[in-house]
Amino acid sequence: MKQVEIFCKNTNSTHNYPMGTPLLEISRDLNIKLENTVCGAIVNHQVKELTFCVVKSKRIEFFDVSHPDGIRLYIRSLIFVMYAAVKEIFPDVSLHIQHGISNGYFCELQGFKREISESDIFSIQQEMEQLIQQDLAFVKKDLLTEDAVEQLTKQGLYEKVELFQQQGHLYSHLYFLKELGNYFYGDLLPSTGYISNFGLVKYFNGILLQIPKTKNFNKLRKVQENKKLFDIYQEHKSWAEILNISTIGNLNAFTLNNKSGHVIKISEALHEKKIAEIANKISSKNGDAKVVLVAGPSASGKTTFSKRLGVQLAVNGMRPYQISLDDYFVDREKTPKDEFGEFDFEALEAIDIDFFNKQLCELMDGKEVQLPKFDFQLGKRTQSGNNLKLLPGDILIVEGIHGMNPNLLTKIESKNTFKIFISALTQISFDEHTHISAADNRLIRRMIRDSKYRGYPAYETIKRWPSVRRGEEKNIFPYQENADVMFNSATLYELGVLNKYAEPILKQVPENREEYSESTRLLKFLSYFKTIDDNEIPPTSLLREFLGGSSFAY
Repeated sequence: MKQVEIFCKNTNSTHNYPMGTPLLEISRDLNIKLENTVCGAIVNHQVKELTFCVVKSKRIEFFDVSHPDGIRLYIRSLIFVMYAAVKEIFPDVSLHIQHGISNGYFCELQGFKREISESDIFSIQQEMEQLIQQDLAFVKKDLLTEDAVEQLTKQGLYEKVELFQQQGHLYSHLYFLKELGNYFYGDLLPSTGYISNFGLVKYFNGILLQIPKTKNFNKLRKVQENKKLFDIYQEHKSWAEILNISTIGNLNAFTLNNKSGHVIKISEALHEKKIAEIANKISSKNGDAKVVLVAGPSASGKTTFSKRLGVQLAVNGMRPYQISLDDYFVDREKTPKDEFGEFDFEALEAIDIDFFNKQLCELMDGKEVQLPKFDFQLGKRTQSGNNLKLLPGDILIVEGIHGMNPNLLTKIESKNTFKIFISALTQISFDEHTHISAADNRLIRRMIRDSKYRGYPAYETIKRWPSVRRGEEKNIFPYQENADVMFNSATLYELGVLNKYAEPILKQVPENREEYSESTRLLKFLSYFKTIDDNEIPPTSLLREFLGGSSFAY
């Protein structure tokens, strides 16, 4: 039998195997030992499941669930098991995975005639555990699309059906768990027996699917009751359902019927209305609110939001002045470093807290101050030459990632502040069982902006993203519930617009770079969206911060 050569990065060795040997067999033959069970591999910088058969020379690196793609495999497989369990116990109920929250995934049982009880949840968990103990295979089958659609229709998975019909492919694949078919736009584990840890708990009006900690897989991630975040998710979900744009398939239907302009107008009007409502809340403080803090993760649209809020405050008779926390960075040599020895610009200690508070106190006392300007090339804070003195009716808008951190303002009373947390909480889902990650939405925004304004190739943005995400998890998200209000900067239509800008730069990522696997995943995700023309997006839109064409000066 013909042999193929593979290089295994884990063992730093080259081996020959018969053509068609599955990755699972190779991992066992090479006795690959990782912290957790091997669950997939990067093959020529593309993610492959362990059932993948090698037919050509390959460079292979096996990974476990601590790898970003490993935990994705795990979560998809876990959701399939949960779907099968719900289908067995409540045949007339439809499981919908809504969004990630509280270190897990919020799930609804649509068609459930009463409130979900602890007993219901226990029954689902027991059925899931039985399926896992049976170590049932996830079997991938290529089918004529019409046959795949028939299978999904029979199971009532109409959101997946709509997406399949829009793609226009002759053949499609489904995964089967016994007789149940399902579709995910990524790979699965070989079998249910690979699932070692999960939890189900009641969460508001639904269920929270708990997943393990990446670094300690024997322990589940701690549940946090993010009520404000949950409320804004639910508000936008209800609004999307009213417009009948809850999924990619729904959005594509509007695009295919030349009605995307209507979706853009409604989405932008909602943003304007929400920003006006926030401005009214600030104005209702009768002058007590002197400092508005705007915080949020990378590429959430903080800068444009702050400018639009300033316009609405001006409408209410106030005079807003904007300053950025970035201008209060300590000099480069004083910047703290992370565990990898790199400058940690997202740590609170990277900000000169004392100087920042000193200037705020002077401003609130009616004194004139000279605002600083941080020179990122020199790595030093300089004088901007801009003086500021607050008069009655003036208000400061401070933009920066630490705005919700209680340790930022050490000398300002809480009654004099108003805190706004902003993030891109994607309202639409992929389908019944796949939510769209807000982090993916922001990564795509940032890639486009980095390419357009900073000259960074997509692989540079992808390479830096894990560090950005670690900083967010440490310095931003733990404080988001301190906000007085939350604002969702995502729009229903944006991924249909962003795909046109993101696809060309993602396709430029070379196959020989490690970031190629992530670029491939994002390209596949974006391929499901029908392209929406951006000519109806107004120049004041938050999206213009990333696409260009904004009427605001940055």
